[in-house]
Amino acid sequence: MAHDHDHADHDHDHDHSHPASELSPMELRVRALESVLVEKGYVDPAALDALIETYETKVGPHNGARVVARAWVDPAFRAHLMADATAAMRELGIGGRGGEHMVVVANTPEEHNLVVCTLCSCYPWPVLGLPPVWYKSPPYRSRAVIEPRAVLAEFGVTLPADQRIRVWDSTAELRYMVLPMRPAGTEGLDEAALAALVTRDAMIGTGLPRTPERNA
Repeated sequence: MAHDHDHADHDHDHDHSHPASELSPMELRVRALESVLVEKGYVDPAALDALIETYETKVGPHNGARVVARAWVDPAFRAHLMADATAAMRELGIGGRGGEHMVVVANTPEEHNLVVCTLCSCYPWPVLGLPPVWYKSPPYRSRAVIEPRAVLAEFGVTLPADQRIRVWDSTAELRYMVLPMRPAGTEGLDEAALAALVTRDAMIGTGLPRTPERNA
């Protein structure tokens, strides 16, 4: 199962001033479909732009990263997050459709958590943004349960042999997010700097947070 593992910093540019020669085949198809829908009056361009802006600026993995960073620096918030993730995230203004019922599971030296949706692609959009393509793929959805250690290795995550792997199956009613362990050497970083170390994959469990050296 091949993956592009550098998922954290992709930019999705919806500026339609770009010439067609610079667009990928998928982007060309999306643009053509959008044009047809707008011309037939099925889609309001203003509403479409507002939706795109919401997912680019208001909804995305930066929301989950804020949650993780707060949990790393605030023990009271961490306790609340583990007891009632939905309410704790609401304190930070994070939530909405697709994140109505959240559970956060914490990685420890003894246990690593991995999130999958075996039935379809249930995913906490308000917290992590748009799901990666591989999350929805049948190979990931089946192999994450059957051979999670092998799947993690393909993402570049090699865990100690004695560290258990626990797989959590998200559903339409209940969605999970991983609270990764805080990297060593981050004691002097503020909350914003800590959030910059948190990747989307780390909150799914297919990755680990960046180290301060790697993020420099």
